[in-house]
Amino acid sequence: MDFNSFSHFTTGHVAEEGVSARFYDRTVKTDKLDAQGFPVFAEVCFCEIRLKDNVSEIFDQPATIDKIRRFPQEYAHYQQARRQAAEGTPLEQFAFLSKPEIEALKVRGIYSVESLSALDDDKAETLGIRKERDQARKFVERAGDNLCIEKWRQREEQYQARINKLEEDIAALRKNVSARRQKSGGEKS
Repeated sequence: MDFNSFSHFTTGHVAEEGVSARFYDRTVKTDKLDAQGFPVFAEVCFCEIRLKDNVSEIFDQPATIDKIRRFPQEYAHYQQARRQAAEGTPLEQFAFLSKPEIEALKVRGIYSVESLSALDDDKAETLGIRKERDQARKFVERAGDNLCIEKWRQREEQYQARINKLEEDIAALRKNVSARRQKSGGEKS
């Protein structure tokens, strides 16, 4: 990817002349071990910085407060992406989109399937993503059906637990009645 493409992809603008940056999350191994002795991994915010006309040097390090201050718009873009992804289904999980389509949507500030499905007709038409928006709407509608099924499954589990408890109570009552009959029958003899 050339510098201009990277710069436009990451922010849609250039914060410093000849410098482009993007913030992203990367999973890194920590020095810690879990109870079974396996390494513990953490998600860390990284900052990738590229310089124009220098394809060999890419500065890719954990984000620091200095980098956040140096590239505030890029960091705001990163935060917006995280918020939308946390509130909905990430575009990467939407099977109907290719990687280039996903990246094109992200450049437009759309990071979740729910955000894509919420676009009005004019906006979708202007962005040229009406087909993708319609597919996202169908996905969200069907996901709503899954929610209904999940609620039914949970209710079914509650009913089954109640039935099991009632059966235990009935068995205990039968045992108690049987014990009383034997006791009362034993007193008459």
